[in-house]
Order: sequence, then structure tokens, then C-alpha cells
Amino acid sequence: MSAPVSADRVAAREKERVDGENSRSWQLVNARSVELFDAARLGRADQVILDLEDAVDPALKPEARDGVVEWLTSGGSAWVRINDCTTTFWSDDLAALAGLPGLRGVMLAKAESPDHVTDTWQRLGGRTPVLALVESALGIESAVSIASARGAFRLAFGSGDYRKDTGAENNPLAMAYPRTRLVLASRIGGLPGPIDGPTVGSSHAILREQAADAVGIGMTGKLCLDMEQPAVINEEMSPSPADVSWALDFLRSFAEAGGVIRDGSDKPRLARAERIRERAGIFRISVE
Repeated sequence: MSAPVSADRVAAREKERVDGENSRSWQLVNARSVELFDAARLGRADQVILDLEDAVDPALKPEARDGVVEWLTSGGSAWVRINDCTTTFWSDDLAALAGLPGLRGVMLAKAESPDHVTDTWQRLGGRTPVLALVESALGIESAVSIASARGAFRLAFGSGDYRKDTGAENNPLAMAYPRTRLVLASRIGGLPGPIDGPTVGSSHAILREQAADAVGIGMTGKLCLDMEQPAVINEEMSPSPADVSWALDFLRSFAEAGGVIRDGSDKPRLARAERIRERAGIFRISVE
């Protein structure tokens, strides 16, 4: 276990943390690496997810779960990626996590139906947000019903398992369809924009490229695997200073002209400008 973190540092970080609906970077941390929990919480990621699923060998899951429970009970705060509904680990995870004060929400692995989401939500007392991780062909085709399920908070793309399930390559063309399905399902279900899968490797250039692809399709968050990636993701998934300047200038000109729609292009531009201004406020982006 790492040295205790001062309450002041934790309070300062939590004060500036972006809420889950708007969070851009979602950092996965192996649930067995308890010594990394505090550092991840104090890092640049908008949200931290302690991973009890793919990151942990089945024989070690009970031990990993105990470590997560102890940390969340002792002042820690994070999301937890739980095992999927078809395993016995799912019930054990929910029984251990339900009602813990530090539990922000759960990421449900391999979500493939609305019942998976709602059953999870109900077992957690009907109050804990469920982030549905969609990782298969069936899950992608069921995305609208999953997004509309009671208890659904956001959708996330399990891109690695999706490629394994379908044989798809890791390129923008192959990933465009599942990403778009999740974007449309989120819109139909009234959820925030979905969270893209992680970029494997240490290349910031590739990370920026894949994050830009996701943003272009309409995704608003991205999973990440280490503490070097969140800063890049946050930058790529936030409005640029140039975008903010354009939005503020457009809104100012629109107001000065009386706030009257003049042609068919005004409405979409107005909606885009207002959205950029809103996100700039959320992410504390200012321009001179």
C-alpha cells in the first residue's frame, strides 16, 4: 500500500473533477494494483475505473475485489468495472460493492441486453449509475435498447473484444459502424455521448488520431490504460481555443443582430456555438 495521501490534495482534485456525464478520459486501473489507486485518483483522468474483469485472473478475483472494497470503504472514490452477467463473479461483485460510500458507479462488462443493465442497477439498490460496456456484435446491434434501459448512464465501446468477436481490423473504416451505432443509440436513449475504446501503445500521435476519429463521429469520452494518456485525451476531446473563440464571436454577433434566425444555416450554427460554449465552461477553457 502506498503512503497516505493528504486530505487537502484529495479535496482539491475532487473540487475540479469533471462530472461523469461530461467526462472525457476514463482510466482503467488493474484492481490488483492497490498501490496505484491513489495516484490514479490524483492524476489527470476525469474518472478512474478499477478493473475487476479482464485485468484480473479468475483465481485472483476475490482477493482483488477485497482490495477494492477496502479502498472504497477507507476514503477512496472511483468507478469499478465489474464482471459480466453470465459469470458467478457478477453476483459476487454486486454483493460486495452495493452501498459502498466511495463507489461512483459501475462499468458492466459485455453488456448485450437491457436486462443486463437493469438487473445490475436494481441489485445495487436502484441508485448507482451503470456504464454499459458494449463489446460484441450482439451488443452493438442491441445498443438502442441498452441505452434505453432503466439504470443506463452512458455507453462505452469495448473495441478490443468487439474486434475479437467480429474479426474487424483496428482502422477508422472498420470502427466507424460500431462507433456510430453507439452514438445514435445514446442520442435515442437520451444519454450523454458514448465513450470510445482504449488506444493500446505509447504513441501520442496515434492516440490523438484515434481520439479525433471518435470525436468526429460524435463520441465524447475515451477509455485509457495508463496515466500518460488522460492529458492527451482531455485536450483532443475538448473544444479548442479557436472553436471557443468562434462560438463566442458567433453568439455575440447573433445577439447584436437581435437574436433572429436569418437563414437555414443559423440554427445548426447556433446549436454548435451554444454546445461549444457549454463545454468550454465545463472544462474551464478560456480565451483572451
